[in-house]
Amino acid sequence: MIRATVFAILAAAVIFAAIGSGTANAAEAADKKILVAYFSRSGNTAQIATEIQRAKGGDLFEIRAQKTYPADYQTTTEVAKAELEKDERPALAANIANMRDYDVVFLGYPIWWGTMPMAVFTFLEANDFSGKTVVPFCTHGGGGGGRSVDDLKRTLPAATVMDAFVVRGANVSSVQGDVSSWLRNLGI
Repeated sequence: MIRATVFAILAAAVIFAAIGSGTANAAEAADKKILVAYFSRSGNTAQIATEIQRAKGGDLFEIRAQKTYPADYQTTTEVAKAELEKDERPALAANIANMRDYDVVFLGYPIWWGTMPMAVFTFLEANDFSGKTVVPFCTHGGGGGGRSVDDLKRTLPAATVMDAFVVRGANVSSVQGDVSSWLRNLGI
């Protein structure tokens, strides 16, 4: 009888501890301040960024180079390749003044020549991401996410960089369910 009572008390303690920690984790996740920052040339990455902001809340910020990229796709790829080869950091049109206020940064970008556009590197290097969780999402024309997550980890060694949500640009309009599922599974 005593053994059964002790077992029941211990079982109840374990259950209450599990419930309490789950509640604490949910409350902790709800208290995180979110930024959805993105670079988008064609609008594909912007569409996913808007969907993330709608689902998770937070602030939306477009990363834009001071000098506009050409309207012609082929010419843009040539400019992007030259920037990459020279390891350029294009000046930005604007920056986040209060990056320290954010806990989680969803970071969106297209894949240009196997990685992020150089303007995204400018944004990353202009801000302190120490202690932040960075959640990348990217669009591509057929080459996948390239080396962008590895480049993010190298550029932001003091941040936690999660795996990227990767989608082919031509499929953006039909991935709403995939984005919703991905966001649910993040635990953020």
